[in-house]
Amino acid sequence: MTDTGTPTEPTSLHRYFKITERGSTIGREVRGGLVTFFTMAYIIVLNPLIIGTVADVDGNFLGGGETPDLAAVAATTALVAGVLTIAMGVVANFPLALATGLGLNAFVAFGLASQMTWADAMGLVVMEGLVILVLVLTGFRQAVFGAVPRQLKTAISVGIGLFITLVGFVNAGFVRSTGNPSPPIGMGEGGSLTTWPVAVFCAGLIAVVVLYALKIRGAILWTIIGTAVLAVVVETIADLGPSAENPGGWNLNAPQLPDQIVDLPDFSLIGDFSLLGSWESVGVVSVLLFVFTLMLADFFDTMGTMVAVGAEGHLLDENGNPPKTTQILLVDSVAAAAGGAASVSSNTSYIESASGVGEGARTGLASVVTGICFLLATFLAPVVAIVPNEAAAPALVLVGFLMMGQVREIAWDDVEIAIPAFLTLALMPFTYSISTGIGAGFLSYVIIKLAKGKARELHPLLWIIAALFVVFFAITPIEDLLGVR
Repeated sequence: MTDTGTPTEPTSLHRYFKITERGSTIGREVRGGLVTFFTMAYIIVLNPLIIGTVADVDGNFLGGGETPDLAAVAATTALVAGVLTIAMGVVANFPLALATGLGLNAFVAFGLASQMTWADAMGLVVMEGLVILVLVLTGFRQAVFGAVPRQLKTAISVGIGLFITLVGFVNAGFVRSTGNPSPPIGMGEGGSLTTWPVAVFCAGLIAVVVLYALKIRGAILWTIIGTAVLAVVVETIADLGPSAENPGGWNLNAPQLPDQIVDLPDFSLIGDFSLLGSWESVGVVSVLLFVFTLMLADFFDTMGTMVAVGAEGHLLDENGNPPKTTQILLVDSVAAAAGGAASVSSNTSYIESASGVGEGARTGLASVVTGICFLLATFLAPVVAIVPNEAAAPALVLVGFLMMGQVREIAWDDVEIAIPAFLTLALMPFTYSISTGIGAGFLSYVIIKLAKGKARELHPLLWIIAALFVVFFAITPIEDLLGVR
């Protein structure tokens, strides 16, 4: 072994991961894997605060309890991320890490759980993952990919970003219902920011903006940690308690130090899903639309992410494709189903993997290192209970900003795509419904094409999707007409 870490004779590890062939060393792969982990470790804290704090249609939290179990969600989030990231490294030999997808988890929490039980919602996630797996295995993914206009996909991503931002502001108490018809919402209490929890949020928001502007690695993670520490100090001094007991208190959980920092992980959420329960609770049409919505966000993001990460590491071929593309997509589709089966929402590839590639990672060994870090993090799940919504909300706002950046890709001077894109990204936050925004975008796109005599330009799948959304929006009068209800 030389001083640079390059072996004189290739070892089995080098041969399997093609470390030398890709111009890397074991040291670089380890460093890259660690950087990727610390860049995306925030999801261990953030995912429980998104899906673990929302009650389902029956008033139960994830796992079926009457109170949130954030530690169990955190431990399982880290477990699934660890296992699937290692699988990506071993099977696809690509420096790509996976974890619960932001935006996807928001849709599951606010779009699905409000209409069905958590078990039914996670069953839909499993179903979506299996559909993507079939599409990958049959090669049909290109047909689906080509059916939806690229700029409409972009609008969906931007709309989810705006939706996540609003969720962050609402969870922090920065934006509240006024109780009046005009305006229905406003800043704080009576137009003023009067509580300590909101002040903690503001401090966190300033911190994450400054750290991100200074290009500090792990800005989101460090902000969550720092803001949580500040919240603990404020709670210790002011003894505010949760908002259910004190109007000026914390949105959900009061930040207090747990009895122990390290504990055996609770994986009781694994297997808590119902594959077909949603068919009875919301109906066939809604199920098909929900599965399609999940697939739309999950499937296309992965293709963009793997190309972006591959480009960062100079790993793309002459056609712009990464090595072992099929294996990458297979692992990612299995991850989607696995996330639902473990009740932590769909897992997907993370663009944060580019940070590890920027540190020198070029092979799947980096993913194995990242995955091992996630597995070790399962023992730190009790720490998540410290973090109140107000400490995680700044991260949601920044994530919304990052997703908003894609809006420049939309041709705003072309009304055929600009109006559907606008309706998509505007209606998601305004109606507090991701499905509504997507439906409005698809329907308006088809209607405009028809009005301009360009029906032949529409992919056959779009006709089916548009028809389903018509039924989706008119489901109540249709049921009344048919005497179903």
